Amino acid sequence: MDMSLLFLFNSFSLGVGLAMDAFSISLINGMNEPGMSRWKAIRIAGVYGFFQALMPMLGWLCTHTIIRLFTAFQVCIPWISLILLVLIGKNMIWDGRSRSDAHGSTRRLTPKVLFLQGVATSIDALSIGFVIASYEFWMAIVCSLIIAAVTLFLCVIGVELGKKGGEKLAGKASFWGGIILIMSGIEIWITHFS
Repeated sequence: MDMSLLFLFNSFSLGVGLAMDAFSISLINGMNEPGMSRWKAIRIAGVYGFFQALMPMLGWLCTHTIIRLFTAFQVCIPWISLILLVLIGKNMIWDGRSRSDAHGSTRRLTPKVLFLQGVATSIDALSIGFVIASYEFWMAIVCSLIIAAVTLFLCVIGVELGKKGGEKLAGKASFWGGIILIMSGIEIWITHFS
């Protein structure tokens, strides 16, 4: 396959599809921290974009080297996503309930939580390695970079939209964000097995 308009369209479409979980969590992060600077929003989106580019490349690499191991691991992908998103969601719900007792103070997004969010929202992108397995190495890189760029763009928009909603929702954003994360984990799990 050569780099054509169809290739670019397919890569863009993959990016939009893969970015939806990260977009949802970006909304939540923006709601949770309405005063977040634009630079921090870009850094958060950059983390999601990085993982959305890394995972398809890892999948591509596995399909070209250790295919049997990757096939066995693929069964674990929805479980890992479900567990990570439920754990993060549970903590956000707990934090949201505690915060309502503590006069709505805002909890900052820690690097550890951001890392877990990045992994949880992108781990299903490992499967894209099978989709792009027929691509040459450089085409797989370009495809992954397009996915990352789309994710970055959508996540910056998500954080900004979330910030506007967060001002209205105040202390309830963390609670409802946790519910959304848990539902996202369940949706990934159900989609994989249906």
